[in-house]
Amino acid sequence: MSQTTTNHEERTLSPWNGWLVFPFHTLLLLIAIVMLVDVISNNGAPPIGRSVEVVVVIMGIFVWLAIWLGYFVVGPGDSRAILFFGKYKGTVRRVGFHWVKPFSSKRKVSLRVRTFETGSSVGSDVTNPSTGQVLKGARTRGHPIKVNDRDGNPIEIAAVVVWQVVDTAQALFNVDDYACFVEVQAESALRNLASQFHYDAPDDHETPSLRGSTDLIGAKLRDELHQRLAQAGVEVMEARISSLAYAPEIAAVMLRRQQATAVVAARTKIVEGAVGMVEMALVQLEARNIAKFSDADRVRMVSNLLVVLCGETNAQPVVQTGHS
Repeated sequence: MSQTTTNHEERTLSPWNGWLVFPFHTLLLLIAIVMLVDVISNNGAPPIGRSVEVVVVIMGIFVWLAIWLGYFVVGPGDSRAILFFGKYKGTVRRVGFHWVKPFSSKRKVSLRVRTFETGSSVGSDVTNPSTGQVLKGARTRGHPIKVNDRDGNPIEIAAVVVWQVVDTAQALFNVDDYACFVEVQAESALRNLASQFHYDAPDDHETPSLRGSTDLIGAKLRDELHQRLAQAGVEVMEARISSLAYAPEIAAVMLRRQQATAVVAARTKIVEGAVGMVEMALVQLEARNIAKFSDADRVRMVSNLLVVLCGETNAQPVVQTGHS
């Protein structure tokens, strides 16, 4: 048996203005109060008449309570998805005081821009014992997730994701908990993306890497999340890596490797410069007829200059003052 999933789309609902309904609602309450006082006063009306008045008063109070259930308020950055006996009627985004059919379910969906860091968690709500006020649990800073990069090296990585609900119907009805869905998909996409790139670029620096191509990685992460979260009515506005490091078990080894690479690169630069300086010195000495070098003198001169230019410590020259 095949099952099909209905893809809900948001519809705009225009409810009644609550301030227009409120006067009639108040008038109904006043009528019910007058009739209730009349019943209590028992002004000699026949029992059947009093029974009718009691029934009317009870029905009036019931209708008044039912109408009261239709009021709701939409604040800035919020919306209400209206359901009437389980059927989706539409979403109200207009700010103000509204009224819809009684017994309608009004589910709140925030339209504000939200941000979170992968690996973070929200603490439990705390009740203030003195005031009874419920304080919403704060979100703790995320712990980087451990994943292997393209070379198989274990790394720890975290990302900051900025997102916003753009379709309330899809957010409520296509997924169970859209906020949790965003967090789980963000971690899954980050793991998948980190495994496709090197931590550091290889010898050719044009190859993108996690550490050297942060803008590219962020754009790819945002695009992948956009595809994953489209069914939940969520738009990803920005995604960037917030933490990146080797895992502790290989961090020391990789640090020595980076240091060795830096030393080799520095030595290569020094040798290139020293060879150029030696060549320039020999050419200019001979071009200006300052000295003529034989092959043995040239080899000795090159050796001495390379020792002086490439040595880690300052050379101690020996000055010849006379002939032996």
